Amino acid sequence: MTTLRIGNASGFYGDRFDAMREMLTGGELDVLTGDYLAELTMLILGRDRLKDPAAGYARTFLRQVEDCLGLAHERGVRIVTNAGGLNPAGLADAVRRLADRLGIPVRVAHVTGDDLTAAHPGSLAAHAYLGGFGIAECLRAGADVVVTGRVTDAALVTGPAAAHFGWSGTDYDRLAGAVVAGHVLECGAQATGGNYAFFRDGDVRRPGFPLAELHEDGGCVITKHPGTGGFVDTGTVTAQLLYETAGARYAGPDVTARLDTVRLSQDGPDRVRIEGVRGEAPPPALKVGLNRLGGFRNEVVFVLTGLDIEAKAALVRDQMEPALGKVADVRWELARTDRADAPSEETASALLRLVVRDPDQEAVGRALSGAAVELALASYPGFHMPAPPGKGSPYGVFEEAYVSHGGVDHVAVLHDGRRVPVPPAHDTAVLDEVPQPPLPEPLPPGPVTRAPLGLVAGARSGDKGGNANVGVWARTDDAWRWLAHELTVARFRELIPESGELTVVRHVLPNLRALNFVVEGILGAGVAAQHRFDPQAKALGEWLRSRHLDLPEVLL
Repeated sequence: MTTLRIGNASGFYGDRFDAMREMLTGGELDVLTGDYLAELTMLILGRDRLKDPAAGYARTFLRQVEDCLGLAHERGVRIVTNAGGLNPAGLADAVRRLADRLGIPVRVAHVTGDDLTAAHPGSLAAHAYLGGFGIAECLRAGADVVVTGRVTDAALVTGPAAAHFGWSGTDYDRLAGAVVAGHVLECGAQATGGNYAFFRDGDVRRPGFPLAELHEDGGCVITKHPGTGGFVDTGTVTAQLLYETAGARYAGPDVTARLDTVRLSQDGPDRVRIEGVRGEAPPPALKVGLNRLGGFRNEVVFVLTGLDIEAKAALVRDQMEPALGKVADVRWELARTDRADAPSEETASALLRLVVRDPDQEAVGRALSGAAVELALASYPGFHMPAPPGKGSPYGVFEEAYVSHGGVDHVAVLHDGRRVPVPPAHDTAVLDEVPQPPLPEPLPPGPVTRAPLGLVAGARSGDKGGNANVGVWARTDDAWRWLAHELTVARFRELIPESGELTVVRHVLPNLRALNFVVEGILGAGVAAQHRFDPQAKALGEWLRSRHLDLPEVLL
């Protein structure tokens, strides 16, 4: 069958509003996807639903469709999105009303069954990650727009691919190829030079959004519309493949994709071919994301300038101690951003950050902020804060649970109202670790220079619940020979001291010349809990690249 061209117009709730129009007008497409959901987004939508039971979906999508639905209809482009969030039926109804008002004859379907909140008392939102076969049912029945709730990000691609090519639930290699394509597309411009370690390789001031040319065998080419910004090369695709992953087995509800089988090659300017992906039966259980309110949080930042930084920090801590005695969780962090003999006041200053959490809002609210403000004329010399403390705000906690494939009521609600049950996975397989592959031959000894790791390696990092991953890849075979032996778990702990007391697991992916490190627990209870300075670990990889090692001069 013909190539299926699937584009992406959103990587998160809040992404570039004009991307949908840009993708529809920039070149040929068969399907346009939009990924709006993340762990934090589900919490935000859950709080929206507390205020209004009819809410719970990404309203941005509805505004984008108002602008672009006629264009998609004229061009025969189907739209598939998880913007339904906690209320896919509500968003589907809203799109139908919009289409009727605009006089555009489109068929709108939706997928349901992911909402397990009632089975998890105390949770604000509890949703299973569904696969792509509900989407496929809707498309096979003729839907022009398919709205889902919490499906996996890659399901937005596996569903259209399965519908177009007629794949069954046991076409594991083909499905795995679509999962890999979907994983590359899901974060939008991150595949076209956005957030890329070597961003100076191209013009990334306004990167275009990616698309995949999918083939019947599951292979694909990742590219972008002609004339759009950014660039696509094996590096940008490698970076996105490593993003928010762990080991060689990348599990999902439809299939487990083997990332260690992925082969990349440059197929021309802004074209990267992905082939060779192998797939296995999915694991026996579906992941369920649980979001709940964890209590209340407040933050105060004190600016410490000039001399005696440590002594000034100690003074503030002593002065604040009486107000913190009954607070459940108190964290102090001193960021030594100051320099000696600094040419500006800002570069002469350090930041002392106080973060408090407690089930009682009052404990972290006025009692705390009042104590901080009262020090304004009675503390260290040069006392000031970049902003006054607030009254304390609620924070969220993300947890994982699991349910059997048969434990969800996965249903495709077709455009004509018919409800088609989606059967669970035909076969499953326990998710065992893949044996570590052999390492390449090390580089021969030679002269070295103390320099940043980032001169020879790229990195991308991200969050999964309370864990973070840091994918590190080499750009040449020789750099890989060095990296595979040098960047051990022990060396990683040395370079990232925060990981010293945590479990760190290293995964080796030779085909990608990459190492993937999973740091367990570094993000506490997840992004909504704001456990650390960089709560989603987005810059953890760049910190690693900035650390100095003895680099072989032959690589420089």
